[in-house]
Amino acid sequence: MERIKKEKSILGAINDLSNRLVLLLVSPIVISLVLMLFYAWEYHSAIQRMGKITELKTVVADEIPEKAWNIVSGRQTFPQSDIYKSMIEVHETIEEVTAQTGEENRLSLIVAGRTMETLENYVDKIRDNMAEDVPVVENEAVLAEVRDVAALVDSMLNEYIALEITSTAQMSMKLRVIIIITAAVEVIIIIATILIRRKSMKNTADLVRKPIEKLEEVTAVLADGTLDARITDTEVTELRNLTMQVNTMADHLESMMKKSELDAKRLRKAELRTLQAQINPHFLYNTLDAIVWKAEAGETEEVIGLTSSLSDFFRISLSSGADWIPLSQEKKHIEGYLKIQQTRYRDIMNYEIDIPDEIGHYYMLKLLLQPLVENALYHGIKIKRGGGTIYVIAREENGNLVFLVKDTGCGMTPEQLEELNRRIKKENPKVSEGGGGFGLVNVNMRIRLYYNEPEGLQITSGPGGTEVCFRVPCRTKEEIYENESISG
Repeated sequence: MERIKKEKSILGAINDLSNRLVLLLVSPIVISLVLMLFYAWEYHSAIQRMGKITELKTVVADEIPEKAWNIVSGRQTFPQSDIYKSMIEVHETIEEVTAQTGEENRLSLIVAGRTMETLENYVDKIRDNMAEDVPVVENEAVLAEVRDVAALVDSMLNEYIALEITSTAQMSMKLRVIIIITAAVEVIIIIATILIRRKSMKNTADLVRKPIEKLEEVTAVLADGTLDARITDTEVTELRNLTMQVNTMADHLESMMKKSELDAKRLRKAELRTLQAQINPHFLYNTLDAIVWKAEAGETEEVIGLTSSLSDFFRISLSSGADWIPLSQEKKHIEGYLKIQQTRYRDIMNYEIDIPDEIGHYYMLKLLLQPLVENALYHGIKIKRGGGTIYVIAREENGNLVFLVKDTGCGMTPEQLEELNRRIKKENPKVSEGGGGFGLVNVNMRIRLYYNEPEGLQITSGPGGTEVCFRVPCRTKEEIYENESISG
């Protein structure tokens, strides 16, 4: 719990700093923007109200008195003049603008609205006089009152417009002050932000610098080959994860080095056992006995063939210490071995080798096929009544060499096949343990170690015989030398 409390994140520190800086910079901008939008809306509303009142002035000062004159002079009747409609529109507009106006400027409109009621009364009086056929002189006197009242309403509207203009000018001044204050605050905040950023960046740099220096120091030691060096824990989250990964990588490298040394020892043992198997004294004695028997029988050509095959067999087995040989040489090695064995098992063993010459230039690890052929002979063909045939096949497929060694021997039971697969798939198989299959275990281990393949041999078996298949990458002589120079 204590470590969790002390743990710090570089990304978190940067995010906190960014959030604080953004908040400092944005807050006054947002506030000033809201205020400006508010005053802009008030300004726009005042302009609209003044526009409506300005339109009313013409109706009140000119249209209504003119319509009243037309009625008094007999030019128009009340319905024709629509004087009442004009007065209703004026009255409604004044009430609407009054509802939208603040308390400080509303009084002029209220008085204008009440005065419009007086104006309506005078118009009603004209209507009543005309209905009673009173003299025109009396209506002209009322008309004069109509004009005076209309002029009074007009003056009230002018007073309202003047008040609105004054209020609008005050809003403009307030808006200007807000802009100036906002600009000043922004300058102060920018200066403060720069100072805060410098201090925060310095603190963040101090937080990261020392762990990184330690990380560089330990990785340099690891690069020099000292794999037991480890980095101490740090309170910085990102670097702590990196520290754990570097330490884990060092652990893996150390384990891989130990495993590599162990694999090398196992490989040397496997190669030695493979070579020992090739120089089997019984195989050599039996071959020499066959040569002597052929010589005594006067079969000179058979003697020459057997001697040449034995010479090729051991010469290719040794290969002057080379691990990699051309596929053509491996083919020749198998041919020599099978020719020798066919001399002993002529009645029970046949063989066919199908390895095209066009792939013979590819290089492969030596002594991979002979142990498989030997296993097919001794554990398949030899113990089957009537014998059988051994097939050795190689093909090139998608940049790989695919090999198949199969026989028509007695095959294995499912239990025997399962046990053999278990042995060859073990991480550290003991090639000396009982149960047969020594050559298969040895070849499988050498394929996995030399070619770095997760799987080596694939074995299937049944009453009709056994098939052993494996694939390795196609490699030329130049590629072999290049890989050896890099690994060396």
